[in-house]
Amino acid sequence: MTGNIRWIVVAVVVTVALAVTTAAFVLTDKNSDNAGTSATPPPTPTTPVPTPTAPSSPPPSPKPKNTSPWKLAWSDEFNGKVRTAPQSGKWTFQVDNYHANGELQDYTQSTSNASHDGSGNLAITARTSGAGRYTSARLITDRKFTPRYGRLEARIKVPPGKGLWPAFWAMHAPKWSTPRSEIDVMEHLGRSPTKAFGRLHGGADSSGKLRSFPFHTYELPGGQDFSNDFHIFSADWYPDRIEFAVDHKVYAVDKKSSAPGDSWTFDAPVYLILNLAVGGTWPGAPDSTTRFPARMLIDYVRVYKRA
Repeated sequence: MTGNIRWIVVAVVVTVALAVTTAAFVLTDKNSDNAGTSATPPPTPTTPVPTPTAPSSPPPSPKPKNTSPWKLAWSDEFNGKVRTAPQSGKWTFQVDNYHANGELQDYTQSTSNASHDGSGNLAITARTSGAGRYTSARLITDRKFTPRYGRLEARIKVPPGKGLWPAFWAMHAPKWSTPRSEIDVMEHLGRSPTKAFGRLHGGADSSGKLRSFPFHTYELPGGQDFSNDFHIFSADWYPDRIEFAVDHKVYAVDKKSSAPGDSWTFDAPVYLILNLAVGGTWPGAPDSTTRFPARMLIDYVRVYKRA
């Protein structure tokens, strides 16, 4: 019996030991599961998103080089107040009633015949002053600005009407000096509305009259009328030639090498002239279709020198 009791005790001890071991195992496994579900997972590493930056501005483009061979030397843009006279520091009214070339107008110094229109133009206005009589204006730069060589340029709107003779031209300076010369940059006849004319006169014959070079004519395409819009008239004056152009299109060239005799007298300074004549042997007299007042509008006069 003693042996049986010993074995019973051993069996009980073993059973208790197994129970304790099993309980410990179950507790450990349960704690392990709980740890897996309740613990905070480690943070997932992330790549920071870069802050967008504005694209850098491209470097500024270099300023285009001035490839023009001309540099402005003098100008009048006629930006004066309405009904004011042209600048006395640049222009002189040439007052006379000489009626050269059979012309009918008297040139005055009244602002009713030459003044700013308040829109950036000089208006030279021809008006009637009685039966068969007219007033107008002629402006010159004599003894104020007298260029020698360069581009003589003006932007002008001519008036319509038979017997009207607007012009932009130049003569030897100072006035009445020698050698004599004349550069007709632009002449227009109201009776030939689609045409503008350019011509040189130089030297003098035995009677003292200027010799005339060939007559040059520019005609607007499509029968357009010069009085409908502004146009740019210019003469590029070089020591050996003079080139005539309308709206920057050269239409005639006079060369020193082909000038007859001593007629090339275009090496001395000149003064500029703006005028609106009425009547004369070339344009003829106004008729019933000619409307007065008649205005010649000049947007600007500019003189350029070679750069």
